[in-house]
Amino acid sequence: MRIVVLVKQVPSMDDGLSFAPDHTLVRDDRPAALNAADWCAVDQSLQIAVRRRDVQITAVTMGPPAAVGALHTALVLGADTAVHVRDDALHGSDALATSRVLAAAVDRLGFDLVLCGSSSADSGMSAVPAMVAERLGVPALCFADRLVARERRVEIHRDDGGGDRRVLAAAPPVVVSVTERCGEPRYPRYVSRLDARDKLISVWTLATLGIEPAEVGLAGSACVVRATTPRRGGRPGELATGDSTSVAIRVADFLAERQFL
Repeated sequence: MRIVVLVKQVPSMDDGLSFAPDHTLVRDDRPAALNAADWCAVDQSLQIAVRRRDVQITAVTMGPPAAVGALHTALVLGADTAVHVRDDALHGSDALATSRVLAAAVDRLGFDLVLCGSSSADSGMSAVPAMVAERLGVPALCFADRLVARERRVEIHRDDGGGDRRVLAAAPPVVVSVTERCGEPRYPRYVSRLDARDKLISVWTLATLGIEPAEVGLAGSACVVRATTPRRGGRPGELATGDSTSVAIRVADFLAERQFL
């Protein structure tokens, strides 16, 4: 089974975000790490590999040189190889342009299963997985809280948190996005860090994928950001103390006043 895991290096949100004059997110010189949901996607691919011996896992990312950090983490976790799609023309790509590039990379690699996080911490759109599936012409099973991958059937269990629980399934090839509820991902052993140093990271450009620069980046994106404004601070929080009954009553009154009940 050929598994491609789409991963992303996202900036730390601890000190807020800043934007460049072209309204793109400033990523340089900021602490960054593998997107949490993508970490779960990598872990799910490893769980499949434990149950099967014929699994090849390739991690793929797109972005500037610093984005390679996500690939390093994926390789340390246990991915076999990695591909970094890197090109100056990619700067400012929206979800549509991003999905074009990622789908082209996946198609070039060949795949039975594509795994990715359900959303990224820096944008939270949750749209790219379904877009990639559409471009590849395969089913999309999104927001998986549990994944069961068999040779001829990929099944996900999904819970929207409101009581709507569903089981969706499709025959491979298929794209699956997973949530952080898939389980607590495992952390690598020290020996895995040593092994990762010998694993291959290929660098591909738009020319490698046969994509014209005009189809991506700010110029090739369908979404245009005209302005960015800082988020206003919310009202100070209110701490409810006391026994469980009095706290429950205060919370219920709070919600009722705001018509949440």
